[in-house]
Amino acid sequence: MPNTVSSAGATPIVLAYSGGLDTSFLVPWIAEHYGRPVITVTVDTGGIDARAALALAERARALGAVEHHQVDARADYFEQVLRFLIMGNVRRGQLYPLCVGAERVMQAQTIARMARKLGTNMIAHGCTAAGNDQVRFEVALRTLAPDLEVLAPVRDQAFKRQDELQYLQQRALPVPPFGAAYSVNRGLWGVTIGGKETLTSAGSIPDDAWVLTHAAFTQPREPERHAIAFENGRPVGLDGKSLSAVAVIETLEALAAPFGIGRGIHLGDTIIGTKGRVAFEAPAAEVLLTAHRELEKLVLTGRQQRIKDLVAQPYGDLVHEGQLLDPVCRDIEALLLSSQQRVTGSVQMLFRPGNLFVEGVESPYSLMAASKGVYGESAGEWSATDALGFSKIVSLPGVFYTRAGARAQDP
Repeated sequence: MPNTVSSAGATPIVLAYSGGLDTSFLVPWIAEHYGRPVITVTVDTGGIDARAALALAERARALGAVEHHQVDARADYFEQVLRFLIMGNVRRGQLYPLCVGAERVMQAQTIARMARKLGTNMIAHGCTAAGNDQVRFEVALRTLAPDLEVLAPVRDQAFKRQDELQYLQQRALPVPPFGAAYSVNRGLWGVTIGGKETLTSAGSIPDDAWVLTHAAFTQPREPERHAIAFENGRPVGLDGKSLSAVAVIETLEALAAPFGIGRGIHLGDTIIGTKGRVAFEAPAAEVLLTAHRELEKLVLTGRQQRIKDLVAQPYGDLVHEGQLLDPVCRDIEALLLSSQQRVTGSVQMLFRPGNLFVEGVESPYSLMAASKGVYGESAGEWSATDALGFSKIVSLPGVFYTRAGARAQDP
């Protein structure tokens, strides 16, 4: 462990600062053990309003940071990552919409740029040895900035959350709101919550541990209807009002969270090969992924949907694993962008407590409206005779299979 020396005139260490327990603990610990000033950098990929931003800055300085910087990366996050997760209808394990973790590569990229701007060759993060984020951060940093030295004291020194809490309390330093009980991460695409209940597969977290949806079922709301507009696969408006994609997401989170929409607990495979479990709240992601999926069903051919599904799942895996910089991601993104040329229209949604219902979908590129036929009611571009012939031809493989089996059994 480095010796404690005076930090006067020393090159600073840039700390990727979320404001949670791990990174709060690291501010004074790094300064004490490395004898270098600490500059905290928060990369805002959503979930940080003006009040929260002020609280983060004040806590960082109270913990001993000589400078604090916050970088608004929400629009970049959407353009680099979220729009492709929407276009691919990406969910991990058919459930989890990659609420947190998808932004780590972009955050690492921003931290590396800030380190160079601030004239240092050393950065630090608060990831543990048991989580996914250590891999995401370090793969990205080694790819983007192999010249920078990366510190991961929480992982390398095997600190426990209770030890970190005691360290701060003994020095009368500020403690994050959730203390050591829960690890909460929040971004534009949602919130993840980890606690003692998620360490096993048996039960849920308590109601008061939910961040966005905690009163959804104790104080149920009356149903609400909302219409979401898409253009070329991008969310561009809500309830008849044109909005930026970031504004659509932030507004939908505020509208859908009180209904408990997007709440879940994901159990899946971690990057390092173990099974892991995390609670999540993704109101906006749930609404947008559901709406986008239904709009695609109206305007894409069946083959387009099937091929898209084949590449969307691997793309989600690559994003989850911190491999967004791999060139294959650019190839997949090119296909996704091509597939969205006609994904334009409006989706009518009904919000009810714990339920999201698609009431209708409209598009100028509707393949349903393009047909002269009506499913189950009347033929269109074909006749009854055509339908009979089609049925006969489609049945031929089954007819041949049955005939071959019968012949093989004849004496």
